[in-house]
Amino acid sequence: MTHVFVAPHPDDVALSCGGLVASLRELGQTVTILTVYSGGHDADLAGYQREALGFGTKTLWPNTQAFDRSNIAAEYPVPASTGVAAPWQADPARVAVTQESANTQARQFWQRAAWTRSANITNDAHDDRPLPDDIPTQGSLERYDLAAADAATLRKAEDERYAYFVEAALVDLDLPDAVHRGYEGDDALLGPPFEDDEAPTEILRREILRLEPQHVYFPLAIGGHVDHRLCRAAALSMLAEPQSWVMPAPSMAGSISFYEDFPYAWWSGFSGATTMASDAIDLPAGLVLESRYSDISDQLERKNAGLKVYASQVQRLFDSEQGMLDAVTGYAARVAEAGGVGTGAAERYWGIVRS
Repeated sequence: MTHVFVAPHPDDVALSCGGLVASLRELGQTVTILTVYSGGHDADLAGYQREALGFGTKTLWPNTQAFDRSNIAAEYPVPASTGVAAPWQADPARVAVTQESANTQARQFWQRAAWTRSANITNDAHDDRPLPDDIPTQGSLERYDLAAADAATLRKAEDERYAYFVEAALVDLDLPDAVHRGYEGDDALLGPPFEDDEAPTEILRREILRLEPQHVYFPLAIGGHVDHRLCRAAALSMLAEPQSWVMPAPSMAGSISFYEDFPYAWWSGFSGATTMASDAIDLPAGLVLESRYSDISDQLERKNAGLKVYASQVQRLFDSEQGMLDAVTGYAARVAEAGGVGTGAAERYWGIVRS
């Protein structure tokens, strides 16, 4: 089962849904984080470039010593003397001919694609073609100079590290953050979107259908940040669409839930959707919100560990690491009490049901 979490920015899913993400991965569920507004001034990538930066729901292969093939002894002893080939090894000249033939076929196969991949029948490692077992198939192979990186680059690097930590997939849409779209100051960032700033409905619909999830989680936009509002607006647009017999479901109503934006919900004293009268969710006719609770008591420590990956944000949001731990624990306890979970820590989600 595949779950897609839509994050307006890097760290939003970790802050708001880190416990549920950890629980789903522990159960073997597939989790993909779809980060929307993570770009800077130069966030103008072609489609194939963007997809190359995000690896969809590909599996994260183990990259530990236990799975290092060099630690597995050969079933047949290999002579230690140099120049003596093992019994199963082919003649080098014949191997070279086969390699050249395989490369030709690979070039013919990829000739219409935007990128190519050569064959490697000997499984030898090269600088431009590392072995799959040597690197995890998650995140970008681009190397960052984090000491000199700008804020957008640093936050995306933290997002990749978090995805690796929780063993989730990451798709980065790289759209420019609100501060790069003309929103200046808290009044603008926490206010309504500009008239010419449309919700990213089309790109989100395309990516969600491509990932074929059974459930999608959008921000509730508590606190009113403009990027969160636009992601929520995209969800509402999809809910209003007529039924279509394509994935993720015949009707999006049964596939979409909203999560409570943390720490905005903690700062504002949010206690339920009824407290959002000043910014009501305009659900399509016949649909209502239903609260659902995820017990994260056994995942709270892992959630906090994941949040520490976003070091650039901890100080800005919470003043200190201890302040972050206190806020996360306090809000989780408040939600658990409200939902009668009774185990000390919970996250609340708002599912869409027909009235």
